[in-house]
Amino acid sequence: MHEGLSPEAEKLYLAMLRGDHAEPGAAHDELERLGLARNNDVRPPRSALAAIASSHEAAAVRARETAEVLAAAYAERGAKEVDFVEVLKDADEVISAFEEMQSQAKTEVRALDPGSYLSPQPEASPAQPPALARGVSYRVVYESALLQTAQGFASVQESIAAGEQARTFPGVPLKLVIADSDRALIAVPTVTGGNVVALLIHPSVLLSALVELFEAFWRMAVSITPGSQEDTREEPTTATRRLMALLSAGLTDESIARELGVSERTVHRRVSRLQQLLGAQTRFQLGVQASRRGWL
Repeated sequence: MHEGLSPEAEKLYLAMLRGDHAEPGAAHDELERLGLARNNDVRPPRSALAAIASSHEAAAVRARETAEVLAAAYAERGAKEVDFVEVLKDADEVISAFEEMQSQAKTEVRALDPGSYLSPQPEASPAQPPALARGVSYRVVYESALLQTAQGFASVQESIAAGEQARTFPGVPLKLVIADSDRALIAVPTVTGGNVVALLIHPSVLLSALVELFEAFWRMAVSITPGSQEDTREEPTTATRRLMALLSAGLTDESIARELGVSERTVHRRVSRLQQLLGAQTRFQLGVQASRRGWL
């Protein structure tokens, strides 16, 4: 699955837009593979962006299906235990296991957070600041709906300020915490409803699958930047849609500036702001994220 163009391919694409001749090589092959070039001619990027956005959505569907299968299988087994799974039913026991995983983590804690099944908002864990101070890194993918409330947004921003790397994605399927690839904790509602079963997973094929599940969502998710909530609520404006349409048509910054009646510097500033807002490192990634959000 492609996150976007490599820096070399993006540089070549921009050079070809200026009329430079493209030499054969890996970057040119990448442009042709993504439908952005044919021989020595550039192609409008809109269709390529749509194709990549569609592949992200397809990957998300597969990841959600995998998560649902895992959750249903283990929720149905109830209290049955195997040697690599511990079933936790008491809320205090679950909280204790969660805190212990963080306090014993040596390198990294990864998590998917759809919102607590017991509380609708994410809550900062008291074990996180000491772990971060020890050098443990945190990567968390939050359900996008959590950021639409002031309380949820403030909680996530508090964690980011403490040093957490946070991303957001719609439809996070289950609550998952992984510590050092040694242990994982998942919480799912029981089949009958009304209760939550938490499973503590030790090294196994299941644990490896959960790690891959997290990484799949991390690759698809969008970075959360400090203070971005108000900005994203107002987007996309008419001006943003017009700018994105011109970018997706393959116009140079000079042409875009002339079309919009602004300076090239203003175009650079607006594009940089949108990249930061959507967590895109390159303009191609910006196009993919904008296409996924329906801004194009």
